[in-house]
Amino acid sequence: MKIDILTLFPSMFTGFLNESIIKRAIDKGLVTVNIHNFRDYTNDPHGKVDDTPYGGGAGMVLTCQPIFDCIEKLKTKDSLVIMLTPDGEVFKEKMAYELKNKKHLIFICGHYEGFDERIKTICDKFISIGDFVLTGGELPSMVISDAIIRLLDGAIDKESLESESFTNNLLDYPTYTKPRVYKGMEVPEVLVNGNHQKIEEYRLKEQIKKTKALRPDLLEDKDD
Repeated sequence: MKIDILTLFPSMFTGFLNESIIKRAIDKGLVTVNIHNFRDYTNDPHGKVDDTPYGGGAGMVLTCQPIFDCIEKLKTKDSLVIMLTPDGEVFKEKMAYELKNKKHLIFICGHYEGFDERIKTICDKFISIGDFVLTGGELPSMVISDAIIRLLDGAIDKESLESESFTNNLLDYPTYTKPRVYKGMEVPEVLVNGNHQKIEEYRLKEQIKKTKALRPDLLEDKDD
């Protein structure tokens, strides 16, 4: 997989690309992640990439030319161009599984007051990570890329993926490790008796219980 991210703040991605599972996936050749400063593509002699909005209003709006030209250089027949925007479809685990099968993803990170509306004409998909406002699309691009990259074959153990939160629309079961007793709190007996069938039954029961209590909407989605 190849991921290209368009941003005005490339240094924000230094830690993201050089730590933990993401770095290991890159080192294994499972994914290539390129960061592009679309300021490098502007024709403005002063390096401007934004301007005041027609009709007035607060803030500055990102202009078409730098982003159009950057996308034109990067896009191929295998590309899916994604705008990160509050009015996009809310990102969920199901979408992560869908996107992991794409060969090439291009993320456009907004900033300031937003995008010139015409930039949407070169986008294939619009994604939001929730009903809140951030200073730009950099963090959402990292969140979505992380969720996708960890699903790639070889990034992490397949067994870990099968028992995670949101698998089958359920939250994850509670987990414990040594010591067995800590400050009077004991690990449930079923987890230490060696009966794997009972352990699986317990974990599923706990998943359903936890989901009913914390995210009943997930169970409603499962019924649909």
